[in-house]
Amino acid sequence: MKLTTKILIGLGLGAMTGLILNIFSPELFTVLDKFLFTPLGKIFINLISMLVVPIVLFSIILGTAGLGDPKKLGRIGFKTVSFFLTTTAIAISIGLALAYLIKPGLMGQFDTSGAEFKAEEAPPVSETFLNLIPANPFEALTTGNMLQVIVFALFIGIALTALGNKTRGILNLIEQGNEIMMYLVGLVMKFAPYGTFGLIATAIGSQGIDAIKAMGVYMIVVVLALVVHAFITYGSGVYFLGKKNPFWFFKQFSPAMGVAFSTSSSNATLPVSMETAQKNLRVPESVSSFVQPLGATINMDGTAIMQGVATVFIAQVYGADLTMTELLTVVLTAVLASIGTAGVPGVGLIMLAMVLQSVGLPVEGIGLILGIDRLLDMARTAVNITGDAACAVIVSESEKKHAVRPEKSKVKNVADNRSLEYSE
Repeated sequence: MKLTTKILIGLGLGAMTGLILNIFSPELFTVLDKFLFTPLGKIFINLISMLVVPIVLFSIILGTAGLGDPKKLGRIGFKTVSFFLTTTAIAISIGLALAYLIKPGLMGQFDTSGAEFKAEEAPPVSETFLNLIPANPFEALTTGNMLQVIVFALFIGIALTALGNKTRGILNLIEQGNEIMMYLVGLVMKFAPYGTFGLIATAIGSQGIDAIKAMGVYMIVVVLALVVHAFITYGSGVYFLGKKNPFWFFKQFSPAMGVAFSTSSSNATLPVSMETAQKNLRVPESVSSFVQPLGATINMDGTAIMQGVATVFIAQVYGADLTMTELLTVVLTAVLASIGTAGVPGVGLIMLAMVLQSVGLPVEGIGLILGIDRLLDMARTAVNITGDAACAVIVSESEKKHAVRPEKSKVKNVADNRSLEYSE
């Protein structure tokens, strides 16, 4: 049986188990959750989380060194960031449009008196850029500050390229370290179906049918927007820009999407999504190693959709009418917030608080959606990492036009020990 099938079975069994226990035996769920479901999920999360920082460090170094020419690094970086910002703007626009079309905030009576939420202070975008360069790289590695780890790895990759044969031994060591990490990813993934079962059983069982019923229309709008964005926006991009069949793309990338759905963490899923993109989607390691870690940090299309729907939902519940200028403000704020809050824990709700404050809506309204946010977080994380993979496929295809015959220009791709030819 394929790993994808096993993960899907784990998802299905976990959802059914959690729902049945929540309805018929909440006491039994509490016991099983404490001694079975939560431990299974926690072990799986910890197993893949322990690989994230070394994989990002090794892969970004190898990806940068593999690109070789600084011009090519800048070219790929520009394409990647442009894609992320554009799709984030499209995502929140889809969320806003569907929320106004379906009007989830007018579909029932919502008790706003019990809505409580304390907004955490998000760092301004300028501070994020100032903190990109780590004062202490080892501290960045130990604390898991992914933006600083990425910048540190970029510097090392550039240095290895510039020094060439002088540092060949270091490069070989990093290549071997990357191979070890990839082997460990394969090993950890054998536990994925069981970890997925535990995570989903906990999520569904703890939320229950009552929360789903109360916020059913809101959930439907968010999920519908996520599906539209994934299949229309990403599917079109993969087809027209990546020159690939969208159905093939989603089928090949589905194992990583299943893991993302269960873990609700782009960073935690990163080792799996990179391996899947490189092996199943045939994205060159040098491109995957640069695009996907960056995307896991700053690309949050699924979260942007939630912000769009939640903003309109809260406005409708409180009886507020948003002007076109305010809607444009929502889009702009969400796009900038996706950069400014990169790497901040609980980033989705912090970003939503910033968006609500930008148009004068009560931040306390977030309390209305907290009950089912964990369930939706799973779906939007799957969309987030799918966007990263779509970007990697598109960037990979766009770089083919720079390939020439070996006798003209030959740059060795040290990231995957294959020779790729490029010219400017």
